[in-house]
Amino acid sequence: MILADGITLLCNDLQVDPQDIVMLVVSWHMKASTMCEYSKEEFFTGLQALGIDSLEKFIQRISFMRSELKDEQKFREIYNFAFGWAKEKGQKSLALDTAIGMWQLLFAEMQWPLVDHWCQFLQARHNKAISQDTWSQLLVLARTMDLALSNYDAEGAWPCLIDEFVEYLNENGIIQNGESSDSTQKR
Repeated sequence: MILADGITLLCNDLQVDPQDIVMLVVSWHMKASTMCEYSKEEFFTGLQALGIDSLEKFIQRISFMRSELKDEQKFREIYNFAFGWAKEKGQKSLALDTAIGMWQLLFAEMQWPLVDHWCQFLQARHNKAISQDTWSQLLVLARTMDLALSNYDAEGAWPCLIDEFVEYLNENGIIQNGESSDSTQKR
């Protein structure tokens, strides 16, 4: 097993910050089952699939892996992978603090302006672990709804937590009758 210390050394060799989103992409390619560790099989199978047989080739492939985040389909796959990868072994849900960190990392890449409001809402009103349904449906919300959420259907099949988030946005004047406030538009 390559554990956190070994991954930190790998990141140093690759000249990449361990918290850089590209390391999530590396883990996705390796089909890593757990955050901050790679089994020998995951590591070697992933390197082989990427065509990497030297440190130099690994460094060269970093820009390719970073570019994969721009591909909508691959981003969705990486986003969905992140849930299982980041949750604690044996747990069905993702710890709230971990989910928030992952959303801030992923949505910074996708540039969803409501991510900070979502995280604030969760900390103020939810303070519980995040289900896989909520995790996956938040990406659907971020991708399909306009900034003011004017095309949001409260009668749709959204998880209750997302319905509560939309209510929270309205209650706090962040969106008003399908229009976003100036502060949200500037983000």
